[in-house]
Amino acid sequence: MINDEDENAYQSLAAAIGGEERWAFGTGFDDPLAGIDTTVPADLDAAALAEQCLALGDDALVMAQRLGLWCSNAPELEDEVAIANIALDLLGQARMVLTRAAQADPSVRPPSAPAHVPDEDALAYFRDPHEFRNVRLAALDPDGDFGVLIAQLCAFTEYRITRLDDAQASKDPVLSAIAIKGRIEATYHREYATGWLIRLGDGTDESRRRMVSALSIIWPYLPDFDREVFDAALSRASLEAPPQQPAPFVDERTPLIEEMQSLARAIPEATW
Repeated sequence: MINDEDENAYQSLAAAIGGEERWAFGTGFDDPLAGIDTTVPADLDAAALAEQCLALGDDALVMAQRLGLWCSNAPELEDEVAIANIALDLLGQARMVLTRAAQADPSVRPPSAPAHVPDEDALAYFRDPHEFRNVRLAALDPDGDFGVLIAQLCAFTEYRITRLDDAQASKDPVLSAIAIKGRIEATYHREYATGWLIRLGDGTDESRRRMVSALSIIWPYLPDFDREVFDAALSRASLEAPPQQPAPFVDERTPLIEEMQSLARAIPEATW
């Protein structure tokens, strides 16, 4: 991800655009860490900070990988661009918080990662799938069903916003700054997903039927989510929450992560 060993994730993400131009799904490319001391505060529990960053990063990384599979597979070109850009936003967030996790607690870096690999890549490519801390919803495979994707993205975005709101209040200025930028991005993601939820849920009989089916697929993955805001979106779409039911465990994370890691693990001496 970084092609200059003297550059860190923060510098490379902030490079070159700025101004009123838009990067990915609707945010400027201003450096969220400009002027911020990246030293981990002495009064923070570094291990706890690293765990929080890993969870935020893994959610974003796994969801970005899942969304990336929609390139050339979305129903319209405009949606392919939108979905890919949401994935890019999440990937950018993942890069920064995974880097911060290793800064806070260097012991989280996988010992199997080659020394020349930056921390963000070490954590992305050289941990085993069971070591990832993402919520199960992020890895859910919509199996080509656009309605399931929209329901998944709506729920994930609402969940992501609550996690970013918590992170904004962190005593770590770096995590707080990353979360502030990520929260702006997530607002655009929610706008896109909710727009489709309403359009399909309150559209034709067929689109409504498919959204009802989509909700029944994703709903078992939400037991730990605060659904209040998501329920409001459902109401606007003339949809109701399905009955809660336990989700049968399907390991959809392992094949997704193994595919993502395949090249880095096959050629560990590579640089990029």
